[in-house]
Formats: sequence, C-alpha cells, structure tokens
Amino acid sequence: MGLNFFILLTGFTIVSIAGYQIAKVFQKIKFPLITGLIITGIIAGSSVLNFIPANSLHRLHFLDDMALSIIAFSAGSELYLKELRSRMTSIKWMTIGQLIITFSISSLVIYFTASYIPFMAELSPEIRAVVALLFGTIFVARSPSSAIAVINEMRANGPFTKTAMGVTVIKDVLVIILFAICFAIAKAVVNNEPLGVLFLFHLFIELTFSFAIGVLLGKVLQVPLSLKLNKHLKAIIVLLLGYSMYLLASVVKVASHDFIQHDITLEPLLICIIGSFVVTNYSKNRVEFIELLEDISPTIYIVFFTLTGASLSLQTLVNVFWVAIAFFALRIITIFLGGVFGVIAAKDDKKYTFISWMPYVTQAGVALGLTTIIAAEFPSWGYEFETIIIAIIVINQVVGPPLFKLAINMVGESHLKFKTPEYDGVKDAVIFGLENQSIALAVALKQHGWVPRIFCKTEDFIESNEAFDIIPLEDFSLNDFKNLNLEKADAIVCLLSDAENYKISELIYEHVGTKDIIVRFNGSRTFLKKFNDLGVRIIDPSLAMINLLDHFVRSPNATSMLLGLDSTQDSVDVEIRNEDLHGLTLRDLRFPTDVIVLSVMRKGRAIISHGYTRLRKGDMVTLVGSTDSIENVRFKLES
Repeated sequence: MGLNFFILLTGFTIVSIAGYQIAKVFQKIKFPLITGLIITGIIAGSSVLNFIPANSLHRLHFLDDMALSIIAFSAGSELYLKELRSRMTSIKWMTIGQLIITFSISSLVIYFTASYIPFMAELSPEIRAVVALLFGTIFVARSPSSAIAVINEMRANGPFTKTAMGVTVIKDVLVIILFAICFAIAKAVVNNEPLGVLFLFHLFIELTFSFAIGVLLGKVLQVPLSLKLNKHLKAIIVLLLGYSMYLLASVVKVASHDFIQHDITLEPLLICIIGSFVVTNYSKNRVEFIELLEDISPTIYIVFFTLTGASLSLQTLVNVFWVAIAFFALRIITIFLGGVFGVIAAKDDKKYTFISWMPYVTQAGVALGLTTIIAAEFPSWGYEFETIIIAIIVINQVVGPPLFKLAINMVGESHLKFKTPEYDGVKDAVIFGLENQSIALAVALKQHGWVPRIFCKTEDFIESNEAFDIIPLEDFSLNDFKNLNLEKADAIVCLLSDAENYKISELIYEHVGTKDIIVRFNGSRTFLKKFNDLGVRIIDPSLAMINLLDHFVRSPNATSMLLGLDSTQDSVDVEIRNEDLHGLTLRDLRFPTDVIVLSVMRKGRAIISHGYTRLRKGDMVTLVGSTDSIENVRFKLES
C-alpha cells in the first residue's frame, strides 16, 4: 500500500508540473492560469486519460487540506485594518449590500427554480433549501489575489479602488463564517437532525472554539516566524501548522462523538483565517509572513486546481454548463443590486452607482475551497454542485478582471499613463540645453552605454556629431514634444533657465511620466517649490561639489552606495502623498524586507528613522533597496 501511494503521489506530481506548463500556454491566449490547471486536471483524470483514477482521489485529500489552509492564510493576511480605515463607511455599506443582497436573492431564486436544475429536481424541499443556501454562500465569495493583481497592473489608487479592495478581503472573511453556519445547517438537515435551540447552542460553541483556536494559532505562528531559521524551513512549518488544524478538527470530531455522543465540528478554514489575521494585525512578523505565503502559494495553487480538475467529470461539466451560465447571470444581477445599495447607503459619489459591482465578479481559491468541502461531505449531489461552481468560477475568471479594469479606468484611478515604460534594451537620455556641460554629460553617458540626445533652441543649434544627436526645436511646447518619443527616455536632464526647466518638467510630468527628471537649479527661489511639487531632482551647482566631497570624506561606503556605485542597490527620495499613511509608524507599513528607510525629512528637518517614527503627509523618505522593491514602495507612498 505504501508503494502504491508513493507511485500515486509521484504520478500526480508529474501531472501537476505538466499542468503548470500547459496553463502557461493558456495565459498566452489571455486565459487565467487556474483555467489551464483545471483543464489539465480534467484531461489527466478519469474522464479522459485516467492518469489519476477516481477511486484514488480520496488518498490525495490531504493535499486539498494543505492547500485550503494556505488559501485561508492568504485571505486573512489581506485584512490589514490600518489600510482600510479611510474608507470604512463605504466598505461597511458595500459589504452589507454585497453580502446580504447577493446571498438572499441568489438563494431564493435558486430554491424556487430548483425543479429546472437537473440534480436538484429530485431532492426534497428541505434539501433544496440548504443547497440553495450553499450556492448563495459561494456566490458571495471573491478573490483577493485577483483583485490585487488588477490593482497592481493598473497602478490603481483612489476611493473606488480602496473600497473595492476592502470589501473584497472583508467579504472573504465573512463568507467563511457564513459558510460555517450554512454548512452546519445543511449537515443537520441532510442527517435529519432538529434545528432547535440546542442546535444553535452547539453551533455557537463550535464557532467560539474555532475563533479561540484561531487566535491561539496566530500566537503559535509568531514563534517560528520570530526565529532565525531558513525561510524554506519556515514555509514548511507554516504549511504544517495550517494542515494540523484539519487534523485537530478530525480528532475533535471523533473524540466528541465517543465521549458526548455529539460531533463537535471545528472549522479549520475559519481557524486559519483568524490565525492569519492575528499575525497580520497584531504582530511584528506580518511582512515575513506575507512573503512566505507569496512563496508557497504558487505551488499550492498548482496542486489544488489540478487536483480539483482531476475530480471533475467531463460529461457532468457538459451537462450542467447551461446551468452555470444561468447562475453566472444571476450572480451578476445580485452583485449589481448590492453595489447600487452600497453606493446609495454610503452616500458615495453617484458616478460609482452603476459600476460599483464590477470589482466583485472574479472568484478563485476561497470559493473553490469551500466547494470542495461541500462535494466531499455530500457525495450524492455534491459533485454536481462542485461542477457547476467550477464552471462559474472559470467564467468569472475570464470576465471579472477586464470588468474591474474598465471600472478603474472609468473612475480615473488608473495611473498607467504615468507608469515608467518597460526597459526596451536601450538606455535613453534626453538633455535639454546645448552648452559645454550638456555636451560633456552626453559624452560621459555615451561611454557608459547610454544613448543621449540633446534638444536645443534653434538659435543655439550646431551640427550633430557621430557620438550623439543634437536636435533643434522652435519652442519647448507640447506640440514639439509629441514626436520626440520622450516616453521611452530613462532620464531627462534640464540645463536651461529655471523658467524653461519648469515648463519642460511640468509638460513631462503631465503628459509623459518619465521616471527621472533632473534639473539644474539656477538660484530662482520662485521655482524651487514648484520643482519640489513636481518631484523632480534638483542639483544646485554651488553646493553639489562641496557636499559630495564632504560625504565622501565622512562616509565613503554610504556615499558610494547612494551614488549607485554598488550595483546591487538603489536609493531614492520619495514624498509621502498617500493620505492613508498619515500618522502611521514605519513598523505599521508592510515594506519588503530588502528595503530600508534611512531617514525622514519633515519641513526641512531630518529625522533619524526607527520603527516608531510616525509619518506625515509631505514627509520626504529616503529609501535604499533593490530596484523593483523600491518602485513598489514608491508607488505605495506617493499614491
């Protein structure tokens, strides 16, 4: 038996690896990754190739439990209360609208149309009711990971985006509590147990125990996270702690049946999500915890979605696909109504009224995780239930992200226009102004592999040389800029008068968004604040050389790093413009571990930073770290 299990596990591992490679092909044709994994699982399962026989799936059930614990940890880690406070009223009403309206209307419609649904038509009215409740519960679930992916891709920030993200993560916490209640009711109805006061008392006790164990799990998780262990070992410990909650639930259920003749059912998903919430909000380990989950999740999702696909029947999927289409439409209608209610109740901007539903379509891990639990508990109708939900999730995965992107664009909270263009293999530098310094700078950049161009006034033009182009312009205006491909420039240097430098900087800021604008300051104090407001880099020639020499003498290593002589690091000064960060301490921010804050500049005064330094809007923060991480932190502070 041990050898057979090892062969089964090895075979499934090979299928999962192949599934991931096939799924990447689906991504190239704009299909979600999980769609490719599920389809691969279907092909490898008993419906087609039978690489994973149906009678062996129960032996791989422990992989489902491990995956579900990580999915719950990930959902809980997104519920970071300090980041949600600025939109709490909108989040509250939108959550109420989405939760109550989606759940109640969906459940009622499905119950009263059950006779038209093949697998529900033969069920008793009582069981139809609980199946409808379970459908309504799953319809509420959303996908935080998908929402975050869209927000990051669109560089979205603003009231609408913050509300959508807050509602998404809170809904996934509440939906697990709602699921625990409905699942308990379903088991009682199916097993012909009375739904009286005693049932409610037992349910209350089970939820209370689950909450308490979840808090305890949060404390236990902090122990390995606080130790100086290899991150892979920490990841394994986190995974095993999550899985141990399923083992604990199983032991408690058996023991309670033996000793008190009643099954005490703990909710491992709820326990894990509460544990993750505790670590995220009430410990100093949340950043490392989130990074560990990000490392674990891709592998977990590959295993989970492939195994889910293998458990599906292709014939059943084809038979219920029309039901999935109808249920998808029903869910869209209820989400729309919930969105309208949320906007009106919160008194939000009226322009959100008819688009407020768009962020909540996509579903993924949590919805599918809850569905697998239902399928395992109620095999007589659970697999048809699971097949319909999976079909809906696939449709939601295709339709949901474009709808969310459309909504972000419609409310004007996308910052793609100002996103630094991807590196095209050429380091382009644009220099405005023709003089000895600009020529010398162009020569130096050319020697370091850059491609410089100099733009000058027509009256200053001289013939270009072989090293770089010198291009005359009639006027430094937007019309002139349209054909210059400035959006491809990696850096722009302005060596003209302060007035001309400001005019160019403002046009670039508003219409191009190039990463670095460097301005030589000529001493006009009128423009100093204006340059600072645009966030350009200002060089004062009268002070630059003295300060540079001074720092090299006193701190040569730090100066070398800040000047970019250490190729593994970068540094940047970022102004805090995000109002939500006002008043937070540095330790409250979830910065990547490879980024440090050197100092905070406030009203012209430098503050030596530590974990308890409170930030204020308008502070200038000096960051050092890897280039990618610094860009992510910069966006978070500035947006």
